[in-house]
Amino acid sequence: MSQSEASKKPSVLFVCVHNAGRSQMAAAYLTSLSGGAVEVRSAGSQPAASVNPAAVAAMAEEGIDMSTEIPKVLTTDAVRESDVVITMGCGDTCPIFPGKRYEDWDLDDPAGQGVDAVRGIRDDIKTRIQALIAELLPAN
Repeated sequence: MSQSEASKKPSVLFVCVHNAGRSQMAAAYLTSLSGGAVEVRSAGSQPAASVNPAAVAAMAEEGIDMSTEIPKVLTTDAVRESDVVITMGCGDTCPIFPGKRYEDWDLDDPAGQGVDAVRGIRDDIKTRIQALIAELLPAN
């Protein structure tokens, strides 16, 4: 794919505090459900050492493997390079740039919760991702 083709893809950045649960699940769903038609990033304002095992297990039930993902630190460049920035409980730690679309998704934090509790959060994220894909990739 040429650089010009890649730049036509919409790009989305998911941000939460630890980049260990919500943002990782959202990024994995968007990557999977868009079939690679959207450039996907995720990051955290205070990244954890590893991805939440309950989130990994909940996504595995959906056939999506997040076991090799690593929490990443939020950078100004990641925000600048994204068309849509979706925050999940990180408040005002995300830099604001004119011309970007910002959304805040109010989701429970899966930290410290078992897979049973995480399933509900996962399903909420999936519904939101499906709606986002419909907006970003309207049927031709």
